[in-house]
Amino acid sequence: MIQGIGASAGIAIGRAFVLPNWEWELPEQKIDVADFAREFERVYEGIRTSKSEIEQIKDELKDVVGSEETHIFDAHLAILDDPVFMNEIQGIIQRQYKAAEVAVKEAIDHFVTMFDLLDDEYMKERALDIKDVGNRLLKHLLGAPEITLPSDTQPFILIAKELSPSQLAHINPDHVLGIVTLAGSTTSHSAIMARALGVPLVVGIENSLDEPIQTGQIMVIDGSDGSLYIDPAEAIIEAYTDRHRQQTEAKRRLHVIVDHHAVTPDGKRLELAANISSLKELEIALSSGAQGVGLFRTEFLYMDRNRFPLEEEQFEVYRSVAERLGGEHLVIRTLDVGGDKQLDYFELPEEDNPFLGYRAIRISLDQKDLFKTQLRAILRASHYGQVRLMYPLISSVEEVRAANAVLEEARRELEAEGIPYDKGIKIGVMIEVPAAVVIADMLAEEVDFFSIGTNDLVQFTLAVDRMNEEIAHLYDPYHPALLRMLKLTVDAAKRCGITVGVCGELAGDVRALPLWLSLDVDELSMSSHSILQVKERLLRTSQQESRQACEKLFHCRTSGEILGLLQEFSAKTGVKEG
Repeated sequence: MIQGIGASAGIAIGRAFVLPNWEWELPEQKIDVADFAREFERVYEGIRTSKSEIEQIKDELKDVVGSEETHIFDAHLAILDDPVFMNEIQGIIQRQYKAAEVAVKEAIDHFVTMFDLLDDEYMKERALDIKDVGNRLLKHLLGAPEITLPSDTQPFILIAKELSPSQLAHINPDHVLGIVTLAGSTTSHSAIMARALGVPLVVGIENSLDEPIQTGQIMVIDGSDGSLYIDPAEAIIEAYTDRHRQQTEAKRRLHVIVDHHAVTPDGKRLELAANISSLKELEIALSSGAQGVGLFRTEFLYMDRNRFPLEEEQFEVYRSVAERLGGEHLVIRTLDVGGDKQLDYFELPEEDNPFLGYRAIRISLDQKDLFKTQLRAILRASHYGQVRLMYPLISSVEEVRAANAVLEEARRELEAEGIPYDKGIKIGVMIEVPAAVVIADMLAEEVDFFSIGTNDLVQFTLAVDRMNEEIAHLYDPYHPALLRMLKLTVDAAKRCGITVGVCGELAGDVRALPLWLSLDVDELSMSSHSILQVKERLLRTSQQESRQACEKLFHCRTSGEILGLLQEFSAKTGVKEG
């Protein structure tokens, strides 16, 4: 068995197809000064053709994976438009008298090496984007055919040193059972797209291989835990075939409860909503039985373009979602960029620690015209459904009041223009900063609801960068400190009579359900694929028994003890994990 990193869940069993590496034969002869203009024009033409191809890929993928994943290709377009990239190519042509394709190859190598040297996993992954764009440009300059996957054979497991988003965009899930890459991480663009396509993916196996994988070898991969078998014994194949069959059957059985109300045996009703970022994801959520949207990530409306979206554009999207929900609630989070989410057309300052820097509500309060445009669009959409408004990364009462002041300006403008909106629209805040937990009682007097963002709350509470693979083992959502943070927040909300939900990854973790029931939270909002699993567990879990079982949790000293108690409760109540 070879141990890699599970980057997209699922089991795949089949023969390997090894994707050849890019190899180019480049001209060695120098060019004359008189040829400079011709070489520049060849580069320009190659860029135009490359951009046209990328736009076509975006259009083809948008209906398949949604706009959140296709914004990856905006980064590719930005590289082709970047004057630094173009200046580097032109400089090599002029200084070294080299042909266009040689200059492009050297420019790619220069930037890839520069990014690879940075001690930052996110920036290392962007080196792959540069390589992908550069290879596309080289392909056009050399007139080389693109490496394609076999489509007339049995489905296969794709093996590659690394896989670019462009290559992954052409994958047909009917032909590709799973993917293995020698390099890569769970935060790479390719991993994001593989999860969106529902293709099992194992990454980072290069240091575990004794010899290269060969096309035609039988393989078994598990994208959940990162395990991989090459030419395994028949017993291994049979075991994983059985597990795959069980997973498929479990998914089929879960759909029986799609229309069931999410109520415990002793009558506790818990709203199970979805986190979405596009209309495509909304349809998946509804088919999974989501009771509304507990988090609409609006930043992806901003990422899927080369300029800020206009008020009318935003309004049309928000209204469409509100109407499609048919009366179920829609929580719209205002713009949350910065950190690991950048806009190519909005130049954010370079920061040593962007997660603690200029981002989310801090940008909105600094760019009030931009903020007000979004608030107007949200208010207008509130006339068409049960819309709620939520501010991200709040750390003080002053921020809430400043945001509400801009909201009040937007209200007055709409009233003056005679544009209808819900005058009773509910306002909430994300609780994802320890400071917000400590003053939760004060914040609760300012707003109508809380939504706990466990992803950032864990990160900030434990001082662990969740994008850093080196310290990923320290990112622990069951740390005793986090449980105390959660209790402080929920207790403050309940004392003030406001509702409280959870919208981080922990909301969709079935192990945590007894905790949420014992705390008496009102809503769990999660990725669509988790809804039915949580609902099935909820239908068989008593709130009263959960309260009794969880009394000890807040006295535990380690996450191991906490998980042990939760597992003991599951076994006692006859509920199987996972």
